[in-house]
Amino acid sequence: MRKLIVQQWVTVDNIAAEEDGGLSFVSGEPFSDKTEPAFKASVMGLVDSVDTMILGANTYAMSKDYWPHAEEQGEYGEKLNNLTKFVASSKLEDAPWGGFPAATVTRDPAATVRELKEQDGKDIWLWGSLTLMRSLLDAGLVDEIRMMVCPVTRGKGTRVFEDRRSLKPIEATAFENGVVILRYAVEN
Repeated sequence: MRKLIVQQWVTVDNIAAEEDGGLSFVSGEPFSDKTEPAFKASVMGLVDSVDTMILGANTYAMSKDYWPHAEEQGEYGEKLNNLTKFVASSKLEDAPWGGFPAATVTRDPAATVRELKEQDGKDIWLWGSLTLMRSLLDAGLVDEIRMMVCPVTRGKGTRVFEDRRSLKPIEATAFENGVVILRYAVEN
């Protein structure tokens, strides 16, 4: 069975979005020629392990005008843009992705994820999308949470978790760029 892997960029104090909704704390340059090879290998390892991405409507809105045209992102951007995509939204009718195949809009992301998990293929990647992540956690559909912890704090903002969760550590890896990737299995 395919796994649903959530990825969140966070601060050391568990902030996934600043008070204005921004992500100015994100560091690590995973996609440039200056990127630390071990960090790039880890990031590429994730994108190579999935064939499907699911996004919430807000993350889609923030991504759709950048990623399909982000040639500077190289191989990572090419692989990301070619993933099968689903956007969870109650309002969108369609979800274009530049010159790449459009994302499929789903009104019932939990049912969509259940169906996808039963199909053959690589794992499924939930990118950002805190509200969607929380609803899929509540539905017992998230298998792994991958937190990319940046070496800063913000004090205020939107936290990844609003309630109690039992997580089982899988791996913790620190990189020279200051980012620590923490991988946890979700105990449902």
